[in-house]
Parts: sequence; structure tokens; C-alpha cells
Amino acid sequence: MKTVAQNRKARFDYDIVDTIEVGIILTGQEVKSCREGNMNLSGSYVSFQTGKPVLKAATIAKYRLASGADDYEPGKDRILLMKKNQGDRLQTQLEEKGVSLVPLEVKAGRYIKVVLGLGKGKKKYD
Repeated sequence: MKTVAQNRKARFDYDIVDTIEVGIILTGQEVKSCREGNMNLSGSYVSFQTGKPVLKAATIAKYRLASGADDYEPGKDRILLMKKNQGDRLQTQLEEKGVSLVPLEVKAGRYIKVVLGLGKGKKKYD
């Protein structure tokens, strides 16, 4: 799979303990834009809303050949796809103090996949 976007700052800000690869729900033009590499993960994070993992603050630019979609929001929240037991396990690990779930990279092959990292925040002096 080809890497189309990376969150390089996440590896500096967090001590990554575990990684997991999950799917993401996107529209057609978002998939095409992602495959071109028009995605930015800096400052993005994952939180759980009503038991579902949601990718927040990740921006996907509007596809350059898309017509008409003037109401497109590049920074909207996007639902991630994972098995229920994976979500439950991650949710219990996130309840621990200082633990965050951050996207590390986005890969494109037949499907668009997001690699998430479970990490503890580093101090300024680390």
C-alpha cells in the first residue's frame, strides 16, 4: 500500500506504544483527493462518540475535478471502521491518564486505511 499522508509530528509528541490499522468512511471525491495526496493529518486525533471512533481535525482538500459541491467541508469529522472488540479495548486504554489515540499515516491501496498509534504524551524535556 502506498502512503499518501503522514503525521510526522505525532512521533515526536507521543511515545507510540501500539499501532492499529483501521478503515475510514469517505465519499467518492474524498477518496480521489486522498489518492492524490491532498490530505493533512497534522493536529488530528481520534475520539469516541457513542462508542464509535471518529477522526477529528484531519483535512481532505476538495477534489480538483469535482463539480458543484460548494458545501464541501474539508475538516469534518470522519467515522473510522474497526471491529467492536478492538474499539472496546482501545476505549478502555484511552481512559488511562495521559494516553491518546493519534493517526500516524494514511495508506491507499484498494481501500483507504488509517494507521492509528496509541501513545503517551512526551514532556517538553523528553
